[in-house]
Amino acid sequence: STGDEVREPGQALKPGMIYDANRIMLKALLQGLGCVVSDLGIRPDRAAALADTLAAAAAEHDLIVTSGGVSTGEEDHVKAAIERLGRLDFWRLAIKPGRPVALGQVRGVPLIGLPGNPVAAALTFAVLARPLILRLAGADATPPLQFPVTADFKYRKKAGRREYLRASLARENGAAVARRYPKDGAGILSSIVQSDGFVVLGEDIAELTQG
Repeated sequence: STGDEVREPGQALKPGMIYDANRIMLKALLQGLGCVVSDLGIRPDRAAALADTLAAAAAEHDLIVTSGGVSTGEEDHVKAAIERLGRLDFWRLAIKPGRPVALGQVRGVPLIGLPGNPVAAALTFAVLARPLILRLAGADATPPLQFPVTADFKYRKKAGRREYLRASLARENGAAVARRYPKDGAGILSSIVQSDGFVVLGEDIAELTQG
């Protein structure tokens, strides 16, 4: 994890600080795919120190996964560190949540730079990191289960962008009905726990009507 504002769960928080939920979540997701995980803790927003950490990690690991530091703020140094030590394959996708996700290599070792918001980190792990990790492990990258559902809500979105809405499922008259989680914030980790999956709205959709 990266960020001066990030603290270990249980520590006292000063104004503007947050607990590190992502590292714990991502470690569990990685172990669920058969990975042996080295927990490198929380790294401050210091460009040189972050680059040193990534270089050392690349020397001893098959894959590096980071959380935070890939957006466009002055203290977001992950992207620059990747470019300094290796190559950046892509950065920022037309998706919501999870736009500032990065994929690259540090001295030949793949690096997945996930966003700092927990929901965005969980989503981009499922969509991008999971298939890559399975391929690196020699396994078939089976896609997540997808099926059509009836929307129990209306929604408007920007055309040209794919959006993933957290939703729970109910069965009505033999059909699967999706009920959207009532809040949008990408920092609401409980919304992942209380949802059954994501409603995927493609780039060509601008408005969804109920039903």
